[in-house]
Amino acid sequence: MPLLRAVVLPALGAIAMFAAAGRAMRLLGGDDPREDRALRALQNAFGHRPADGDVAVPTDPTDPTGLREPIDRITQPLSWYSGVPQTIANGAIWCGVTWLLTRDRRSAVAPAAVLALETACFVASAALSGRPRPEGVWRPEQPHATSSFPSGHTAAAFALHGTLADLLDLHGARGARLFGPLLRYGIPGAIAFSRVYRGQHHISDTVAGALLGRWSTAVVRRELISS
Repeated sequence: MPLLRAVVLPALGAIAMFAAAGRAMRLLGGDDPREDRALRALQNAFGHRPADGDVAVPTDPTDPTGLREPIDRITQPLSWYSGVPQTIANGAIWCGVTWLLTRDRRSAVAPAAVLALETACFVASAALSGRPRPEGVWRPEQPHATSSFPSGHTAAAFALHGTLADLLDLHGARGARLFGPLLRYGIPGAIAFSRVYRGQHHISDTVAGALLGRWSTAVVRRELISS
């Protein structure tokens, strides 16, 4: 019952809210909302487009010759780092590191717990929202088959890195005041930008992903880390 009240019911509410928001955005803005004009303008300004300027065929992201301009070079590793396998491995590694450093079981499972909560809410709300990916933009990598809303990569980045910052605060780690903001906002914010710039998401998708990630972090902090 405590788990039902503290986690399951709020998660169902979050899923309903994000699903409704995604459907409303698609209804009001259509499949090519005005917000995507800014993305297309940004891509055009920096020459972020296929090498021949015509055919949008994805390049191999591991091939450095396929990286065409400076922001592409910066966002490609960020996009890779936030990928699903990498995020799962990242969470598992931090569970192990936290256990070795603290010997605190609740702290050690926190990275996995926040990713599990965020993922469950993301998968359900994305399936219900059904928003397509942006149109008329250049995507160096093929998008995932899931709905565009909310951004799962952004949500996972805010959730995991925010929890790591909370763990630094909880255990009084040196450098927590310096690295906390970087973990909570710097790295996830850069990942959110990379998802938009590389044509994977509408801007509002990443805003929703950030909110979902921060909410997941708050739930784990309240129910697992601080209790």
